[in-house]
Amino acid sequence: MTSPITIPERSGVAFELPQGAVLTVIDPKGEQVADLLAFNAGDIGEAISSGRTLDYAETIYLTTGHKLYSNRSRVMLDIIGDTVGRHDFLLTPCSADTFVHFYPDLPAHRGCFGNLAEALAPHGVTPDMIPTAFNCFMNVPVDGTTGKLRVLPPISKAGDSIAFRAAMDLIVGLTACSAPDSNGGTFKPIQYRID
Repeated sequence: MTSPITIPERSGVAFELPQGAVLTVIDPKGEQVADLLAFNAGDIGEAISSGRTLDYAETIYLTTGHKLYSNRSRVMLDIIGDTVGRHDFLLTPCSADTFVHFYPDLPAHRGCFGNLAEALAPHGVTPDMIPTAFNCFMNVPVDGTTGKLRVLPPISKAGDSIAFRAAMDLIVGLTACSAPDSNGGTFKPIQYRID
């Protein structure tokens, strides 16, 4: 088992994940979201798809045993372990526009969108290619009557994790989320490990 790599608070990285490798995303301090994107390493026009995944899973609460699909209906990642059981695949990565909209009294931050755009640029991914991320540990309950969304603090505790097996060679973008509401009002690092 390899040692985890730390993503500092409010930042992001991109890396290659070979087919068959296991990516474990770890919340080392608890209550911290990590936005995850995946692109086919051989054709970045194929990307992770919230719509395809939720359609095929028939649930918005994805956990162990579920698969994350691409926009071409191919499996990109299998969730093979999950100590939390609550993640989000509805909301887009936070951005400078998010801060203007939801946090007008706070300094604008480029957010996960900006961090992902910078990290993925060397791999040929442009900002307009960034889809909805799989938001590890994000807690977004949906009212069963009105459909209203709420963003609550993650239920993840220090050391909790979610593990994915790559179904194809991937380019992965991963962040330590920058939005206050998503993280219970604080910002903490995220760790990941590739085995």
